[in-house]
Amino acid sequence: MRSKLNFLIGVSLKRKIKTKWFVVAQIILLLLLVGMFNLDIIIRAVGGDFDEEMNIYVVDDTDVSYELFKESFLLNEKNLYGEDSSSYHLEEKENVEDVTSIVEEDGGIIVHILPSSVNTIEVELISKTTVDTYDYSLLNSSLNSVKVVLVMNELGLTADDYSKIMSNVEIKTSLINEDNKNEEESMDMIMTTVFPLFILPIFMLSLFLVQMIGAEVNDEKTTKAMEVIISNVSPQTHFFAKVIAGNLFVVFQAVLTVLYGAIGIGIRSILSQGGANTSSFFSELGPIFKSLLDSSIGDKLIYILPATIILILLTFVAYALLAGVLASMTTTTEDYQQVQMPIIIISLLGYYLGVMAGMFKGSIVIKICSFLPFISAILSPSLLVLGQIGLIEVILAIVVMIVTNYLLIKYGLRIYKVGILNYSSSGLWKKMAKALRK
Repeated sequence: MRSKLNFLIGVSLKRKIKTKWFVVAQIILLLLLVGMFNLDIIIRAVGGDFDEEMNIYVVDDTDVSYELFKESFLLNEKNLYGEDSSSYHLEEKENVEDVTSIVEEDGGIIVHILPSSVNTIEVELISKTTVDTYDYSLLNSSLNSVKVVLVMNELGLTADDYSKIMSNVEIKTSLINEDNKNEEESMDMIMTTVFPLFILPIFMLSLFLVQMIGAEVNDEKTTKAMEVIISNVSPQTHFFAKVIAGNLFVVFQAVLTVLYGAIGIGIRSILSQGGANTSSFFSELGPIFKSLLDSSIGDKLIYILPATIILILLTFVAYALLAGVLASMTTTTEDYQQVQMPIIIISLLGYYLGVMAGMFKGSIVIKICSFLPFISAILSPSLLVLGQIGLIEVILAIVVMIVTNYLLIKYGLRIYKVGILNYSSSGLWKKMAKALRK
């Protein structure tokens, strides 16, 4: 039996790996990941320039607003983009007509400031295309500052008077244990940066696994190859071969994806050292991982990582078992798409609960959901990192997944043996119930 099982696993893996489509898909995935990590470099290489200056031409009919506007605009730009920002070029012009043709040909924005008896000043923005939201916000705040200064001059108010009027009430927060504050800040950063990157691949790989096993079983039934296979091996051997091969392929694909990401990061790092106008990816993520290791989570990683990996692998096995059982009772890909909808809904539920776990701290419902099969692989590690559950609860979730896999094997095999050679698509759920009763 073992030789037949190994043979079927090998055949299944070869069907997935030794194909032109697999090679093409890996090349596309590699290019996408490398491109994602080096997107700004690629854009610059083909002619794009993030540092290209936006020309802003100011026509000041008040004769006093330009210098105030320039000072305010440069200050707001520095606060928004940093000290070394040079995203904008300001220039004063005599009248709108002189600069309209320039804007029409080369782009830019005309800021026409006019006196107003009602609002002190009024402004007209003239541009070839719609003004970008960030540009508009920057211009709006700068022009409002100009208006405030002009009104102050009219009323004879000083800068100190304005500062007192506009300053916010200073509210200081303090905790009895300041370490809790730092811990919560680190936790919020981890949940908003690290965990989404961790959860999404699990979600995508689980859906990929379900789709792959269903498509392979349906393909063998459609081409009548199933009859030849089952005449030489038992349905049990065939079932386990599909599950094992599917999980091995998913793990292999995950390793390749990590490798492609590392290549993309390496290329970016090399370009950074070579003087390219970019920052090292490691230096960008360094503070995040340093904060992760310095927090209390760093000490817990010694058992968080093994428990999480075990839970993920058990969940992948459960998805593969369930997908194989459902696929055995269908005859076409269309039928399988319908019966797999509950799996997709469960996966989506686990994904969103994992992402939003930090928003529902202390929720009993979320804690209960962390024990549910299929979604515990995403939710339990999230709650463990947040400190809402402990290692004992995660071990209990692992036990629940082991029991789930046992039940899927025990009762799923009954359905699989009946459905694998059944080519009728009518009464699907009745056939499954009848097979379970045998």
